[in-house]
Amino acid sequence: MPPSRIAFGTDGWRGRMADDYTYASVRRCAQGFARYLLETEGDARPVVVGYDKRFASEHFAAAAAETLAGSGLRVLLTDGPTPTPAISYSVRHHQASGAVNITASHNPPEDNGFKVRNRFGGAIDPAGLKRIEALIPPDDDPAGALPIARGISQGRIELFDAAPAYIEQLKRLVDLEPLRDAPLTLVVDAMWGNGGGWFPRLLGGGRLKIIEIHNTRNPSFPEMSRPEPIPPNVNAGLQATLGAGADGLLITDGDADRLGAGDEHGQFIDQLRMFGLLAYHLLEHLGRRGPIVKTLSTTSMLEKLGRIYDVPVHETGVGFKFVAPKMLEVDALIGGEESGGYAFRGHVPERDGILAGLFLLDMMVRTRLRPSALVEELFAKVGAHFYDRIDSPLPAGERPAREQRVRQAAPATIGGLRVTGLNDLDGYKFGLEDGGWLLVRFSGTEPIVRVYCETTAQDRVQPILQDGLRILGLR
Repeated sequence: MPPSRIAFGTDGWRGRMADDYTYASVRRCAQGFARYLLETEGDARPVVVGYDKRFASEHFAAAAAETLAGSGLRVLLTDGPTPTPAISYSVRHHQASGAVNITASHNPPEDNGFKVRNRFGGAIDPAGLKRIEALIPPDDDPAGALPIARGISQGRIELFDAAPAYIEQLKRLVDLEPLRDAPLTLVVDAMWGNGGGWFPRLLGGGRLKIIEIHNTRNPSFPEMSRPEPIPPNVNAGLQATLGAGADGLLITDGDADRLGAGDEHGQFIDQLRMFGLLAYHLLEHLGRRGPIVKTLSTTSMLEKLGRIYDVPVHETGVGFKFVAPKMLEVDALIGGEESGGYAFRGHVPERDGILAGLFLLDMMVRTRLRPSALVEELFAKVGAHFYDRIDSPLPAGERPAREQRVRQAAPATIGGLRVTGLNDLDGYKFGLEDGGWLLVRFSGTEPIVRVYCETTAQDRVQPILQDGLRILGLR
């Protein structure tokens, strides 16, 4: 059978291993990316290659490195599984032309992926992704690859440790000593991924007690369906927090670029509240100012914070391929999305679950409040907000009809609330009279449709979501 067409989604390409995701397809992606870098950046600077702890990721990364080196580029290959934000920072530190990261992030264990990054260490914009797609050859040419051993001996491939430079960068962004000496107990769930060992490495040796779970390599991801820091995948971590009597829970996803959290009562802090907390901490407790960049799928609390602290808020489509360029354009203080990815000024325009976790702990230490009280403080500023989402499988063949159905819908009310408008920037976002919203969006990386909502009363969440499914024709 002829090779299948490779289409990049919001962050690169993901596929099912041994189906469409093979060594041949990875080499084809690497050939396309090499052509793109040579076309846009030339061959004077290196390209970084890293990987996660999924099955065979190190071997897929080697195939990508061999292909890039065979295409005439110098390659810096990480010497072990490395958090995505550390890979992104390596691009900046080594003044590289870009990066390839072999990871499927929070996808199920059967998947793997091919993330690409630009010379800023951030996501490549949509036009760039389309250009890479166009440059991917229809067939694999393994003869053009430069074997690892020969590449190393010729100086075309270099193994390196991304950790030291990244750790020094984190120390510049957050004062770690007060965190290390805080009399707190913290549970950290690494979700069997690249975040394992990082918080003890950064914060060990003081009074802070860190209890890690799921911190070894296990590509089947036991106790969760996927390494995505949302319920029910976080339930084991929440139970561990209760069992330890801990002060809070930090959760990093499979490649450690996203953050989830739980409070001292074993309650999950959803991603919208987390974004609100991080922005509030920067503005209120640290006294910083600057634009906020958010995707349309995340919280309206940010617009309220923008008005309170007199900072602009910019809304983009879903994905860091939109967030990262906007952050660079406006020199944003913080940028983020609904999936739990947050980026910060002075770093790289890239999600960083480890840095986000450090900022949350910094907030706890400075205020001497535990997470539940921090949420209450945020709500005292902007009002209570409640969020949830439903992900529904959707075969590719059904998408056009379902999308047309949503496009033509004109509901007067949703969840008993009057509809005030429709934003079709990226998906279909219905504004509601209480300031909340319903969003129906078809995934760019998986065969699913997501229905999200945010509202100001908890008892409205499910009626809004169910109306969203009815608009889709799934109820």
